[in-house]
Amino acid sequence: MSNKDCPDYCSSRALAYGRQTSAIRSLFEYGKQKSREVGCECVYDFSIGNPSVPPPRQVDEAFHCLLEEHDALKLHGYTSAPGDPAVRRAIADQLNRDYGIGCDETNLYLTCGAAAALSSTFRALTLCDQNNEFIVLAPYFPEYPFFVEGHGAHLIVVPPKLPDFGISIEGLEQAITSSTRAVIINSPNNPSGRLYKENELLELADLLSRKAQEYGHPIYIVSDEPYRELVYDGLKTPFIPLLYHNTIVCYSYSKTLSMPGERIGYVLVPPRADHAKDLYDAVAGAARSLGYVCAPSLIQRVVGLCTDVKPDLAQYDKNRTALYDGLSNAGYRCIKPEGAFYLFVEAPGGDAQAFSDFARLNYNLLIVPSESFGCPGYLRISYCVSHERIVSSLPLFEECLKAYRGR
Repeated sequence: MSNKDCPDYCSSRALAYGRQTSAIRSLFEYGKQKSREVGCECVYDFSIGNPSVPPPRQVDEAFHCLLEEHDALKLHGYTSAPGDPAVRRAIADQLNRDYGIGCDETNLYLTCGAAAALSSTFRALTLCDQNNEFIVLAPYFPEYPFFVEGHGAHLIVVPPKLPDFGISIEGLEQAITSSTRAVIINSPNNPSGRLYKENELLELADLLSRKAQEYGHPIYIVSDEPYRELVYDGLKTPFIPLLYHNTIVCYSYSKTLSMPGERIGYVLVPPRADHAKDLYDAVAGAARSLGYVCAPSLIQRVVGLCTDVKPDLAQYDKNRTALYDGLSNAGYRCIKPEGAFYLFVEAPGGDAQAFSDFARLNYNLLIVPSESFGCPGYLRISYCVSHERIVSSLPLFEECLKAYRGR
């Protein structure tokens, strides 16, 4: 938007953000409209990461228990801004059991999902009257630029290490400057399904430690972890604060407990992080300035009763295998996902938008082009759908590829 187009009645940046469409959401809304026209059985919507596996039974039991046994005014009233202390203690206990991190409730700030956790963290780390840079590894979640740049900071993108979409230590070393505030890590990764391994993360930790010493200030890792428990083939997600003490964790229960619409997550500022108390207070202040009064009180208490509940991955794994094998056999080049519930596919012909449009208009296959993920030339296919939809879509994917190549 040029200066002459900037309005004098609202924020030009907010206006631009409001008018900039999300490729994921646009396809999702298109799918709903198209389903009303031709029937949902004729539309194959692989656009959005909406869990298809029902919440674990413990979640439903927690809702019923709370609604039946507790005082309604207390249950639906405000909690402390950082969250109910008992819930935070329960989460801290779970983290200590699983990882031995040595945290307590004073290290946890409950938020309306990972989005609020990330936005509050980026704002807390953005220094006044300075150039602030956050580095992200591509491919990345498309909302990161809004979360970072909305606070006046700059997002610096480092391409992945190909062909396996690993961490490019060389690219990071070139990108880090004295203005670098943090590196954003999303593992398992949306959209690639890549799980960063411990040896890669230790290399990253060594690099950041050296650069922090060189520039005379901490360089944090902001670890975005909504898919922490969604890993396959016996793999485990490394808990980054154990490898690099200057790590801030932003977590969401949306995928683990299959309740993304309930909007519940947290920021963890580990006790060993440099300036941990100041950082925590800055996160609290950032959340306050953004108008986050407290996370939903009922949902806080639900997760407080479900901290040790893990997702059932059998359905996702079944879908992962069927989709990967089916598309690979049809002639697509796919990155086999190690976690999350997305398949990253090389765009036939190299133009992801063109193939996405062709698949949508001719076959009602809704797949997301990767330009907004900072990694052009790929397609994201979300396999958190019913297994029947995966199986019935495979002939269409095969036909679509043949037709596209034969144009």
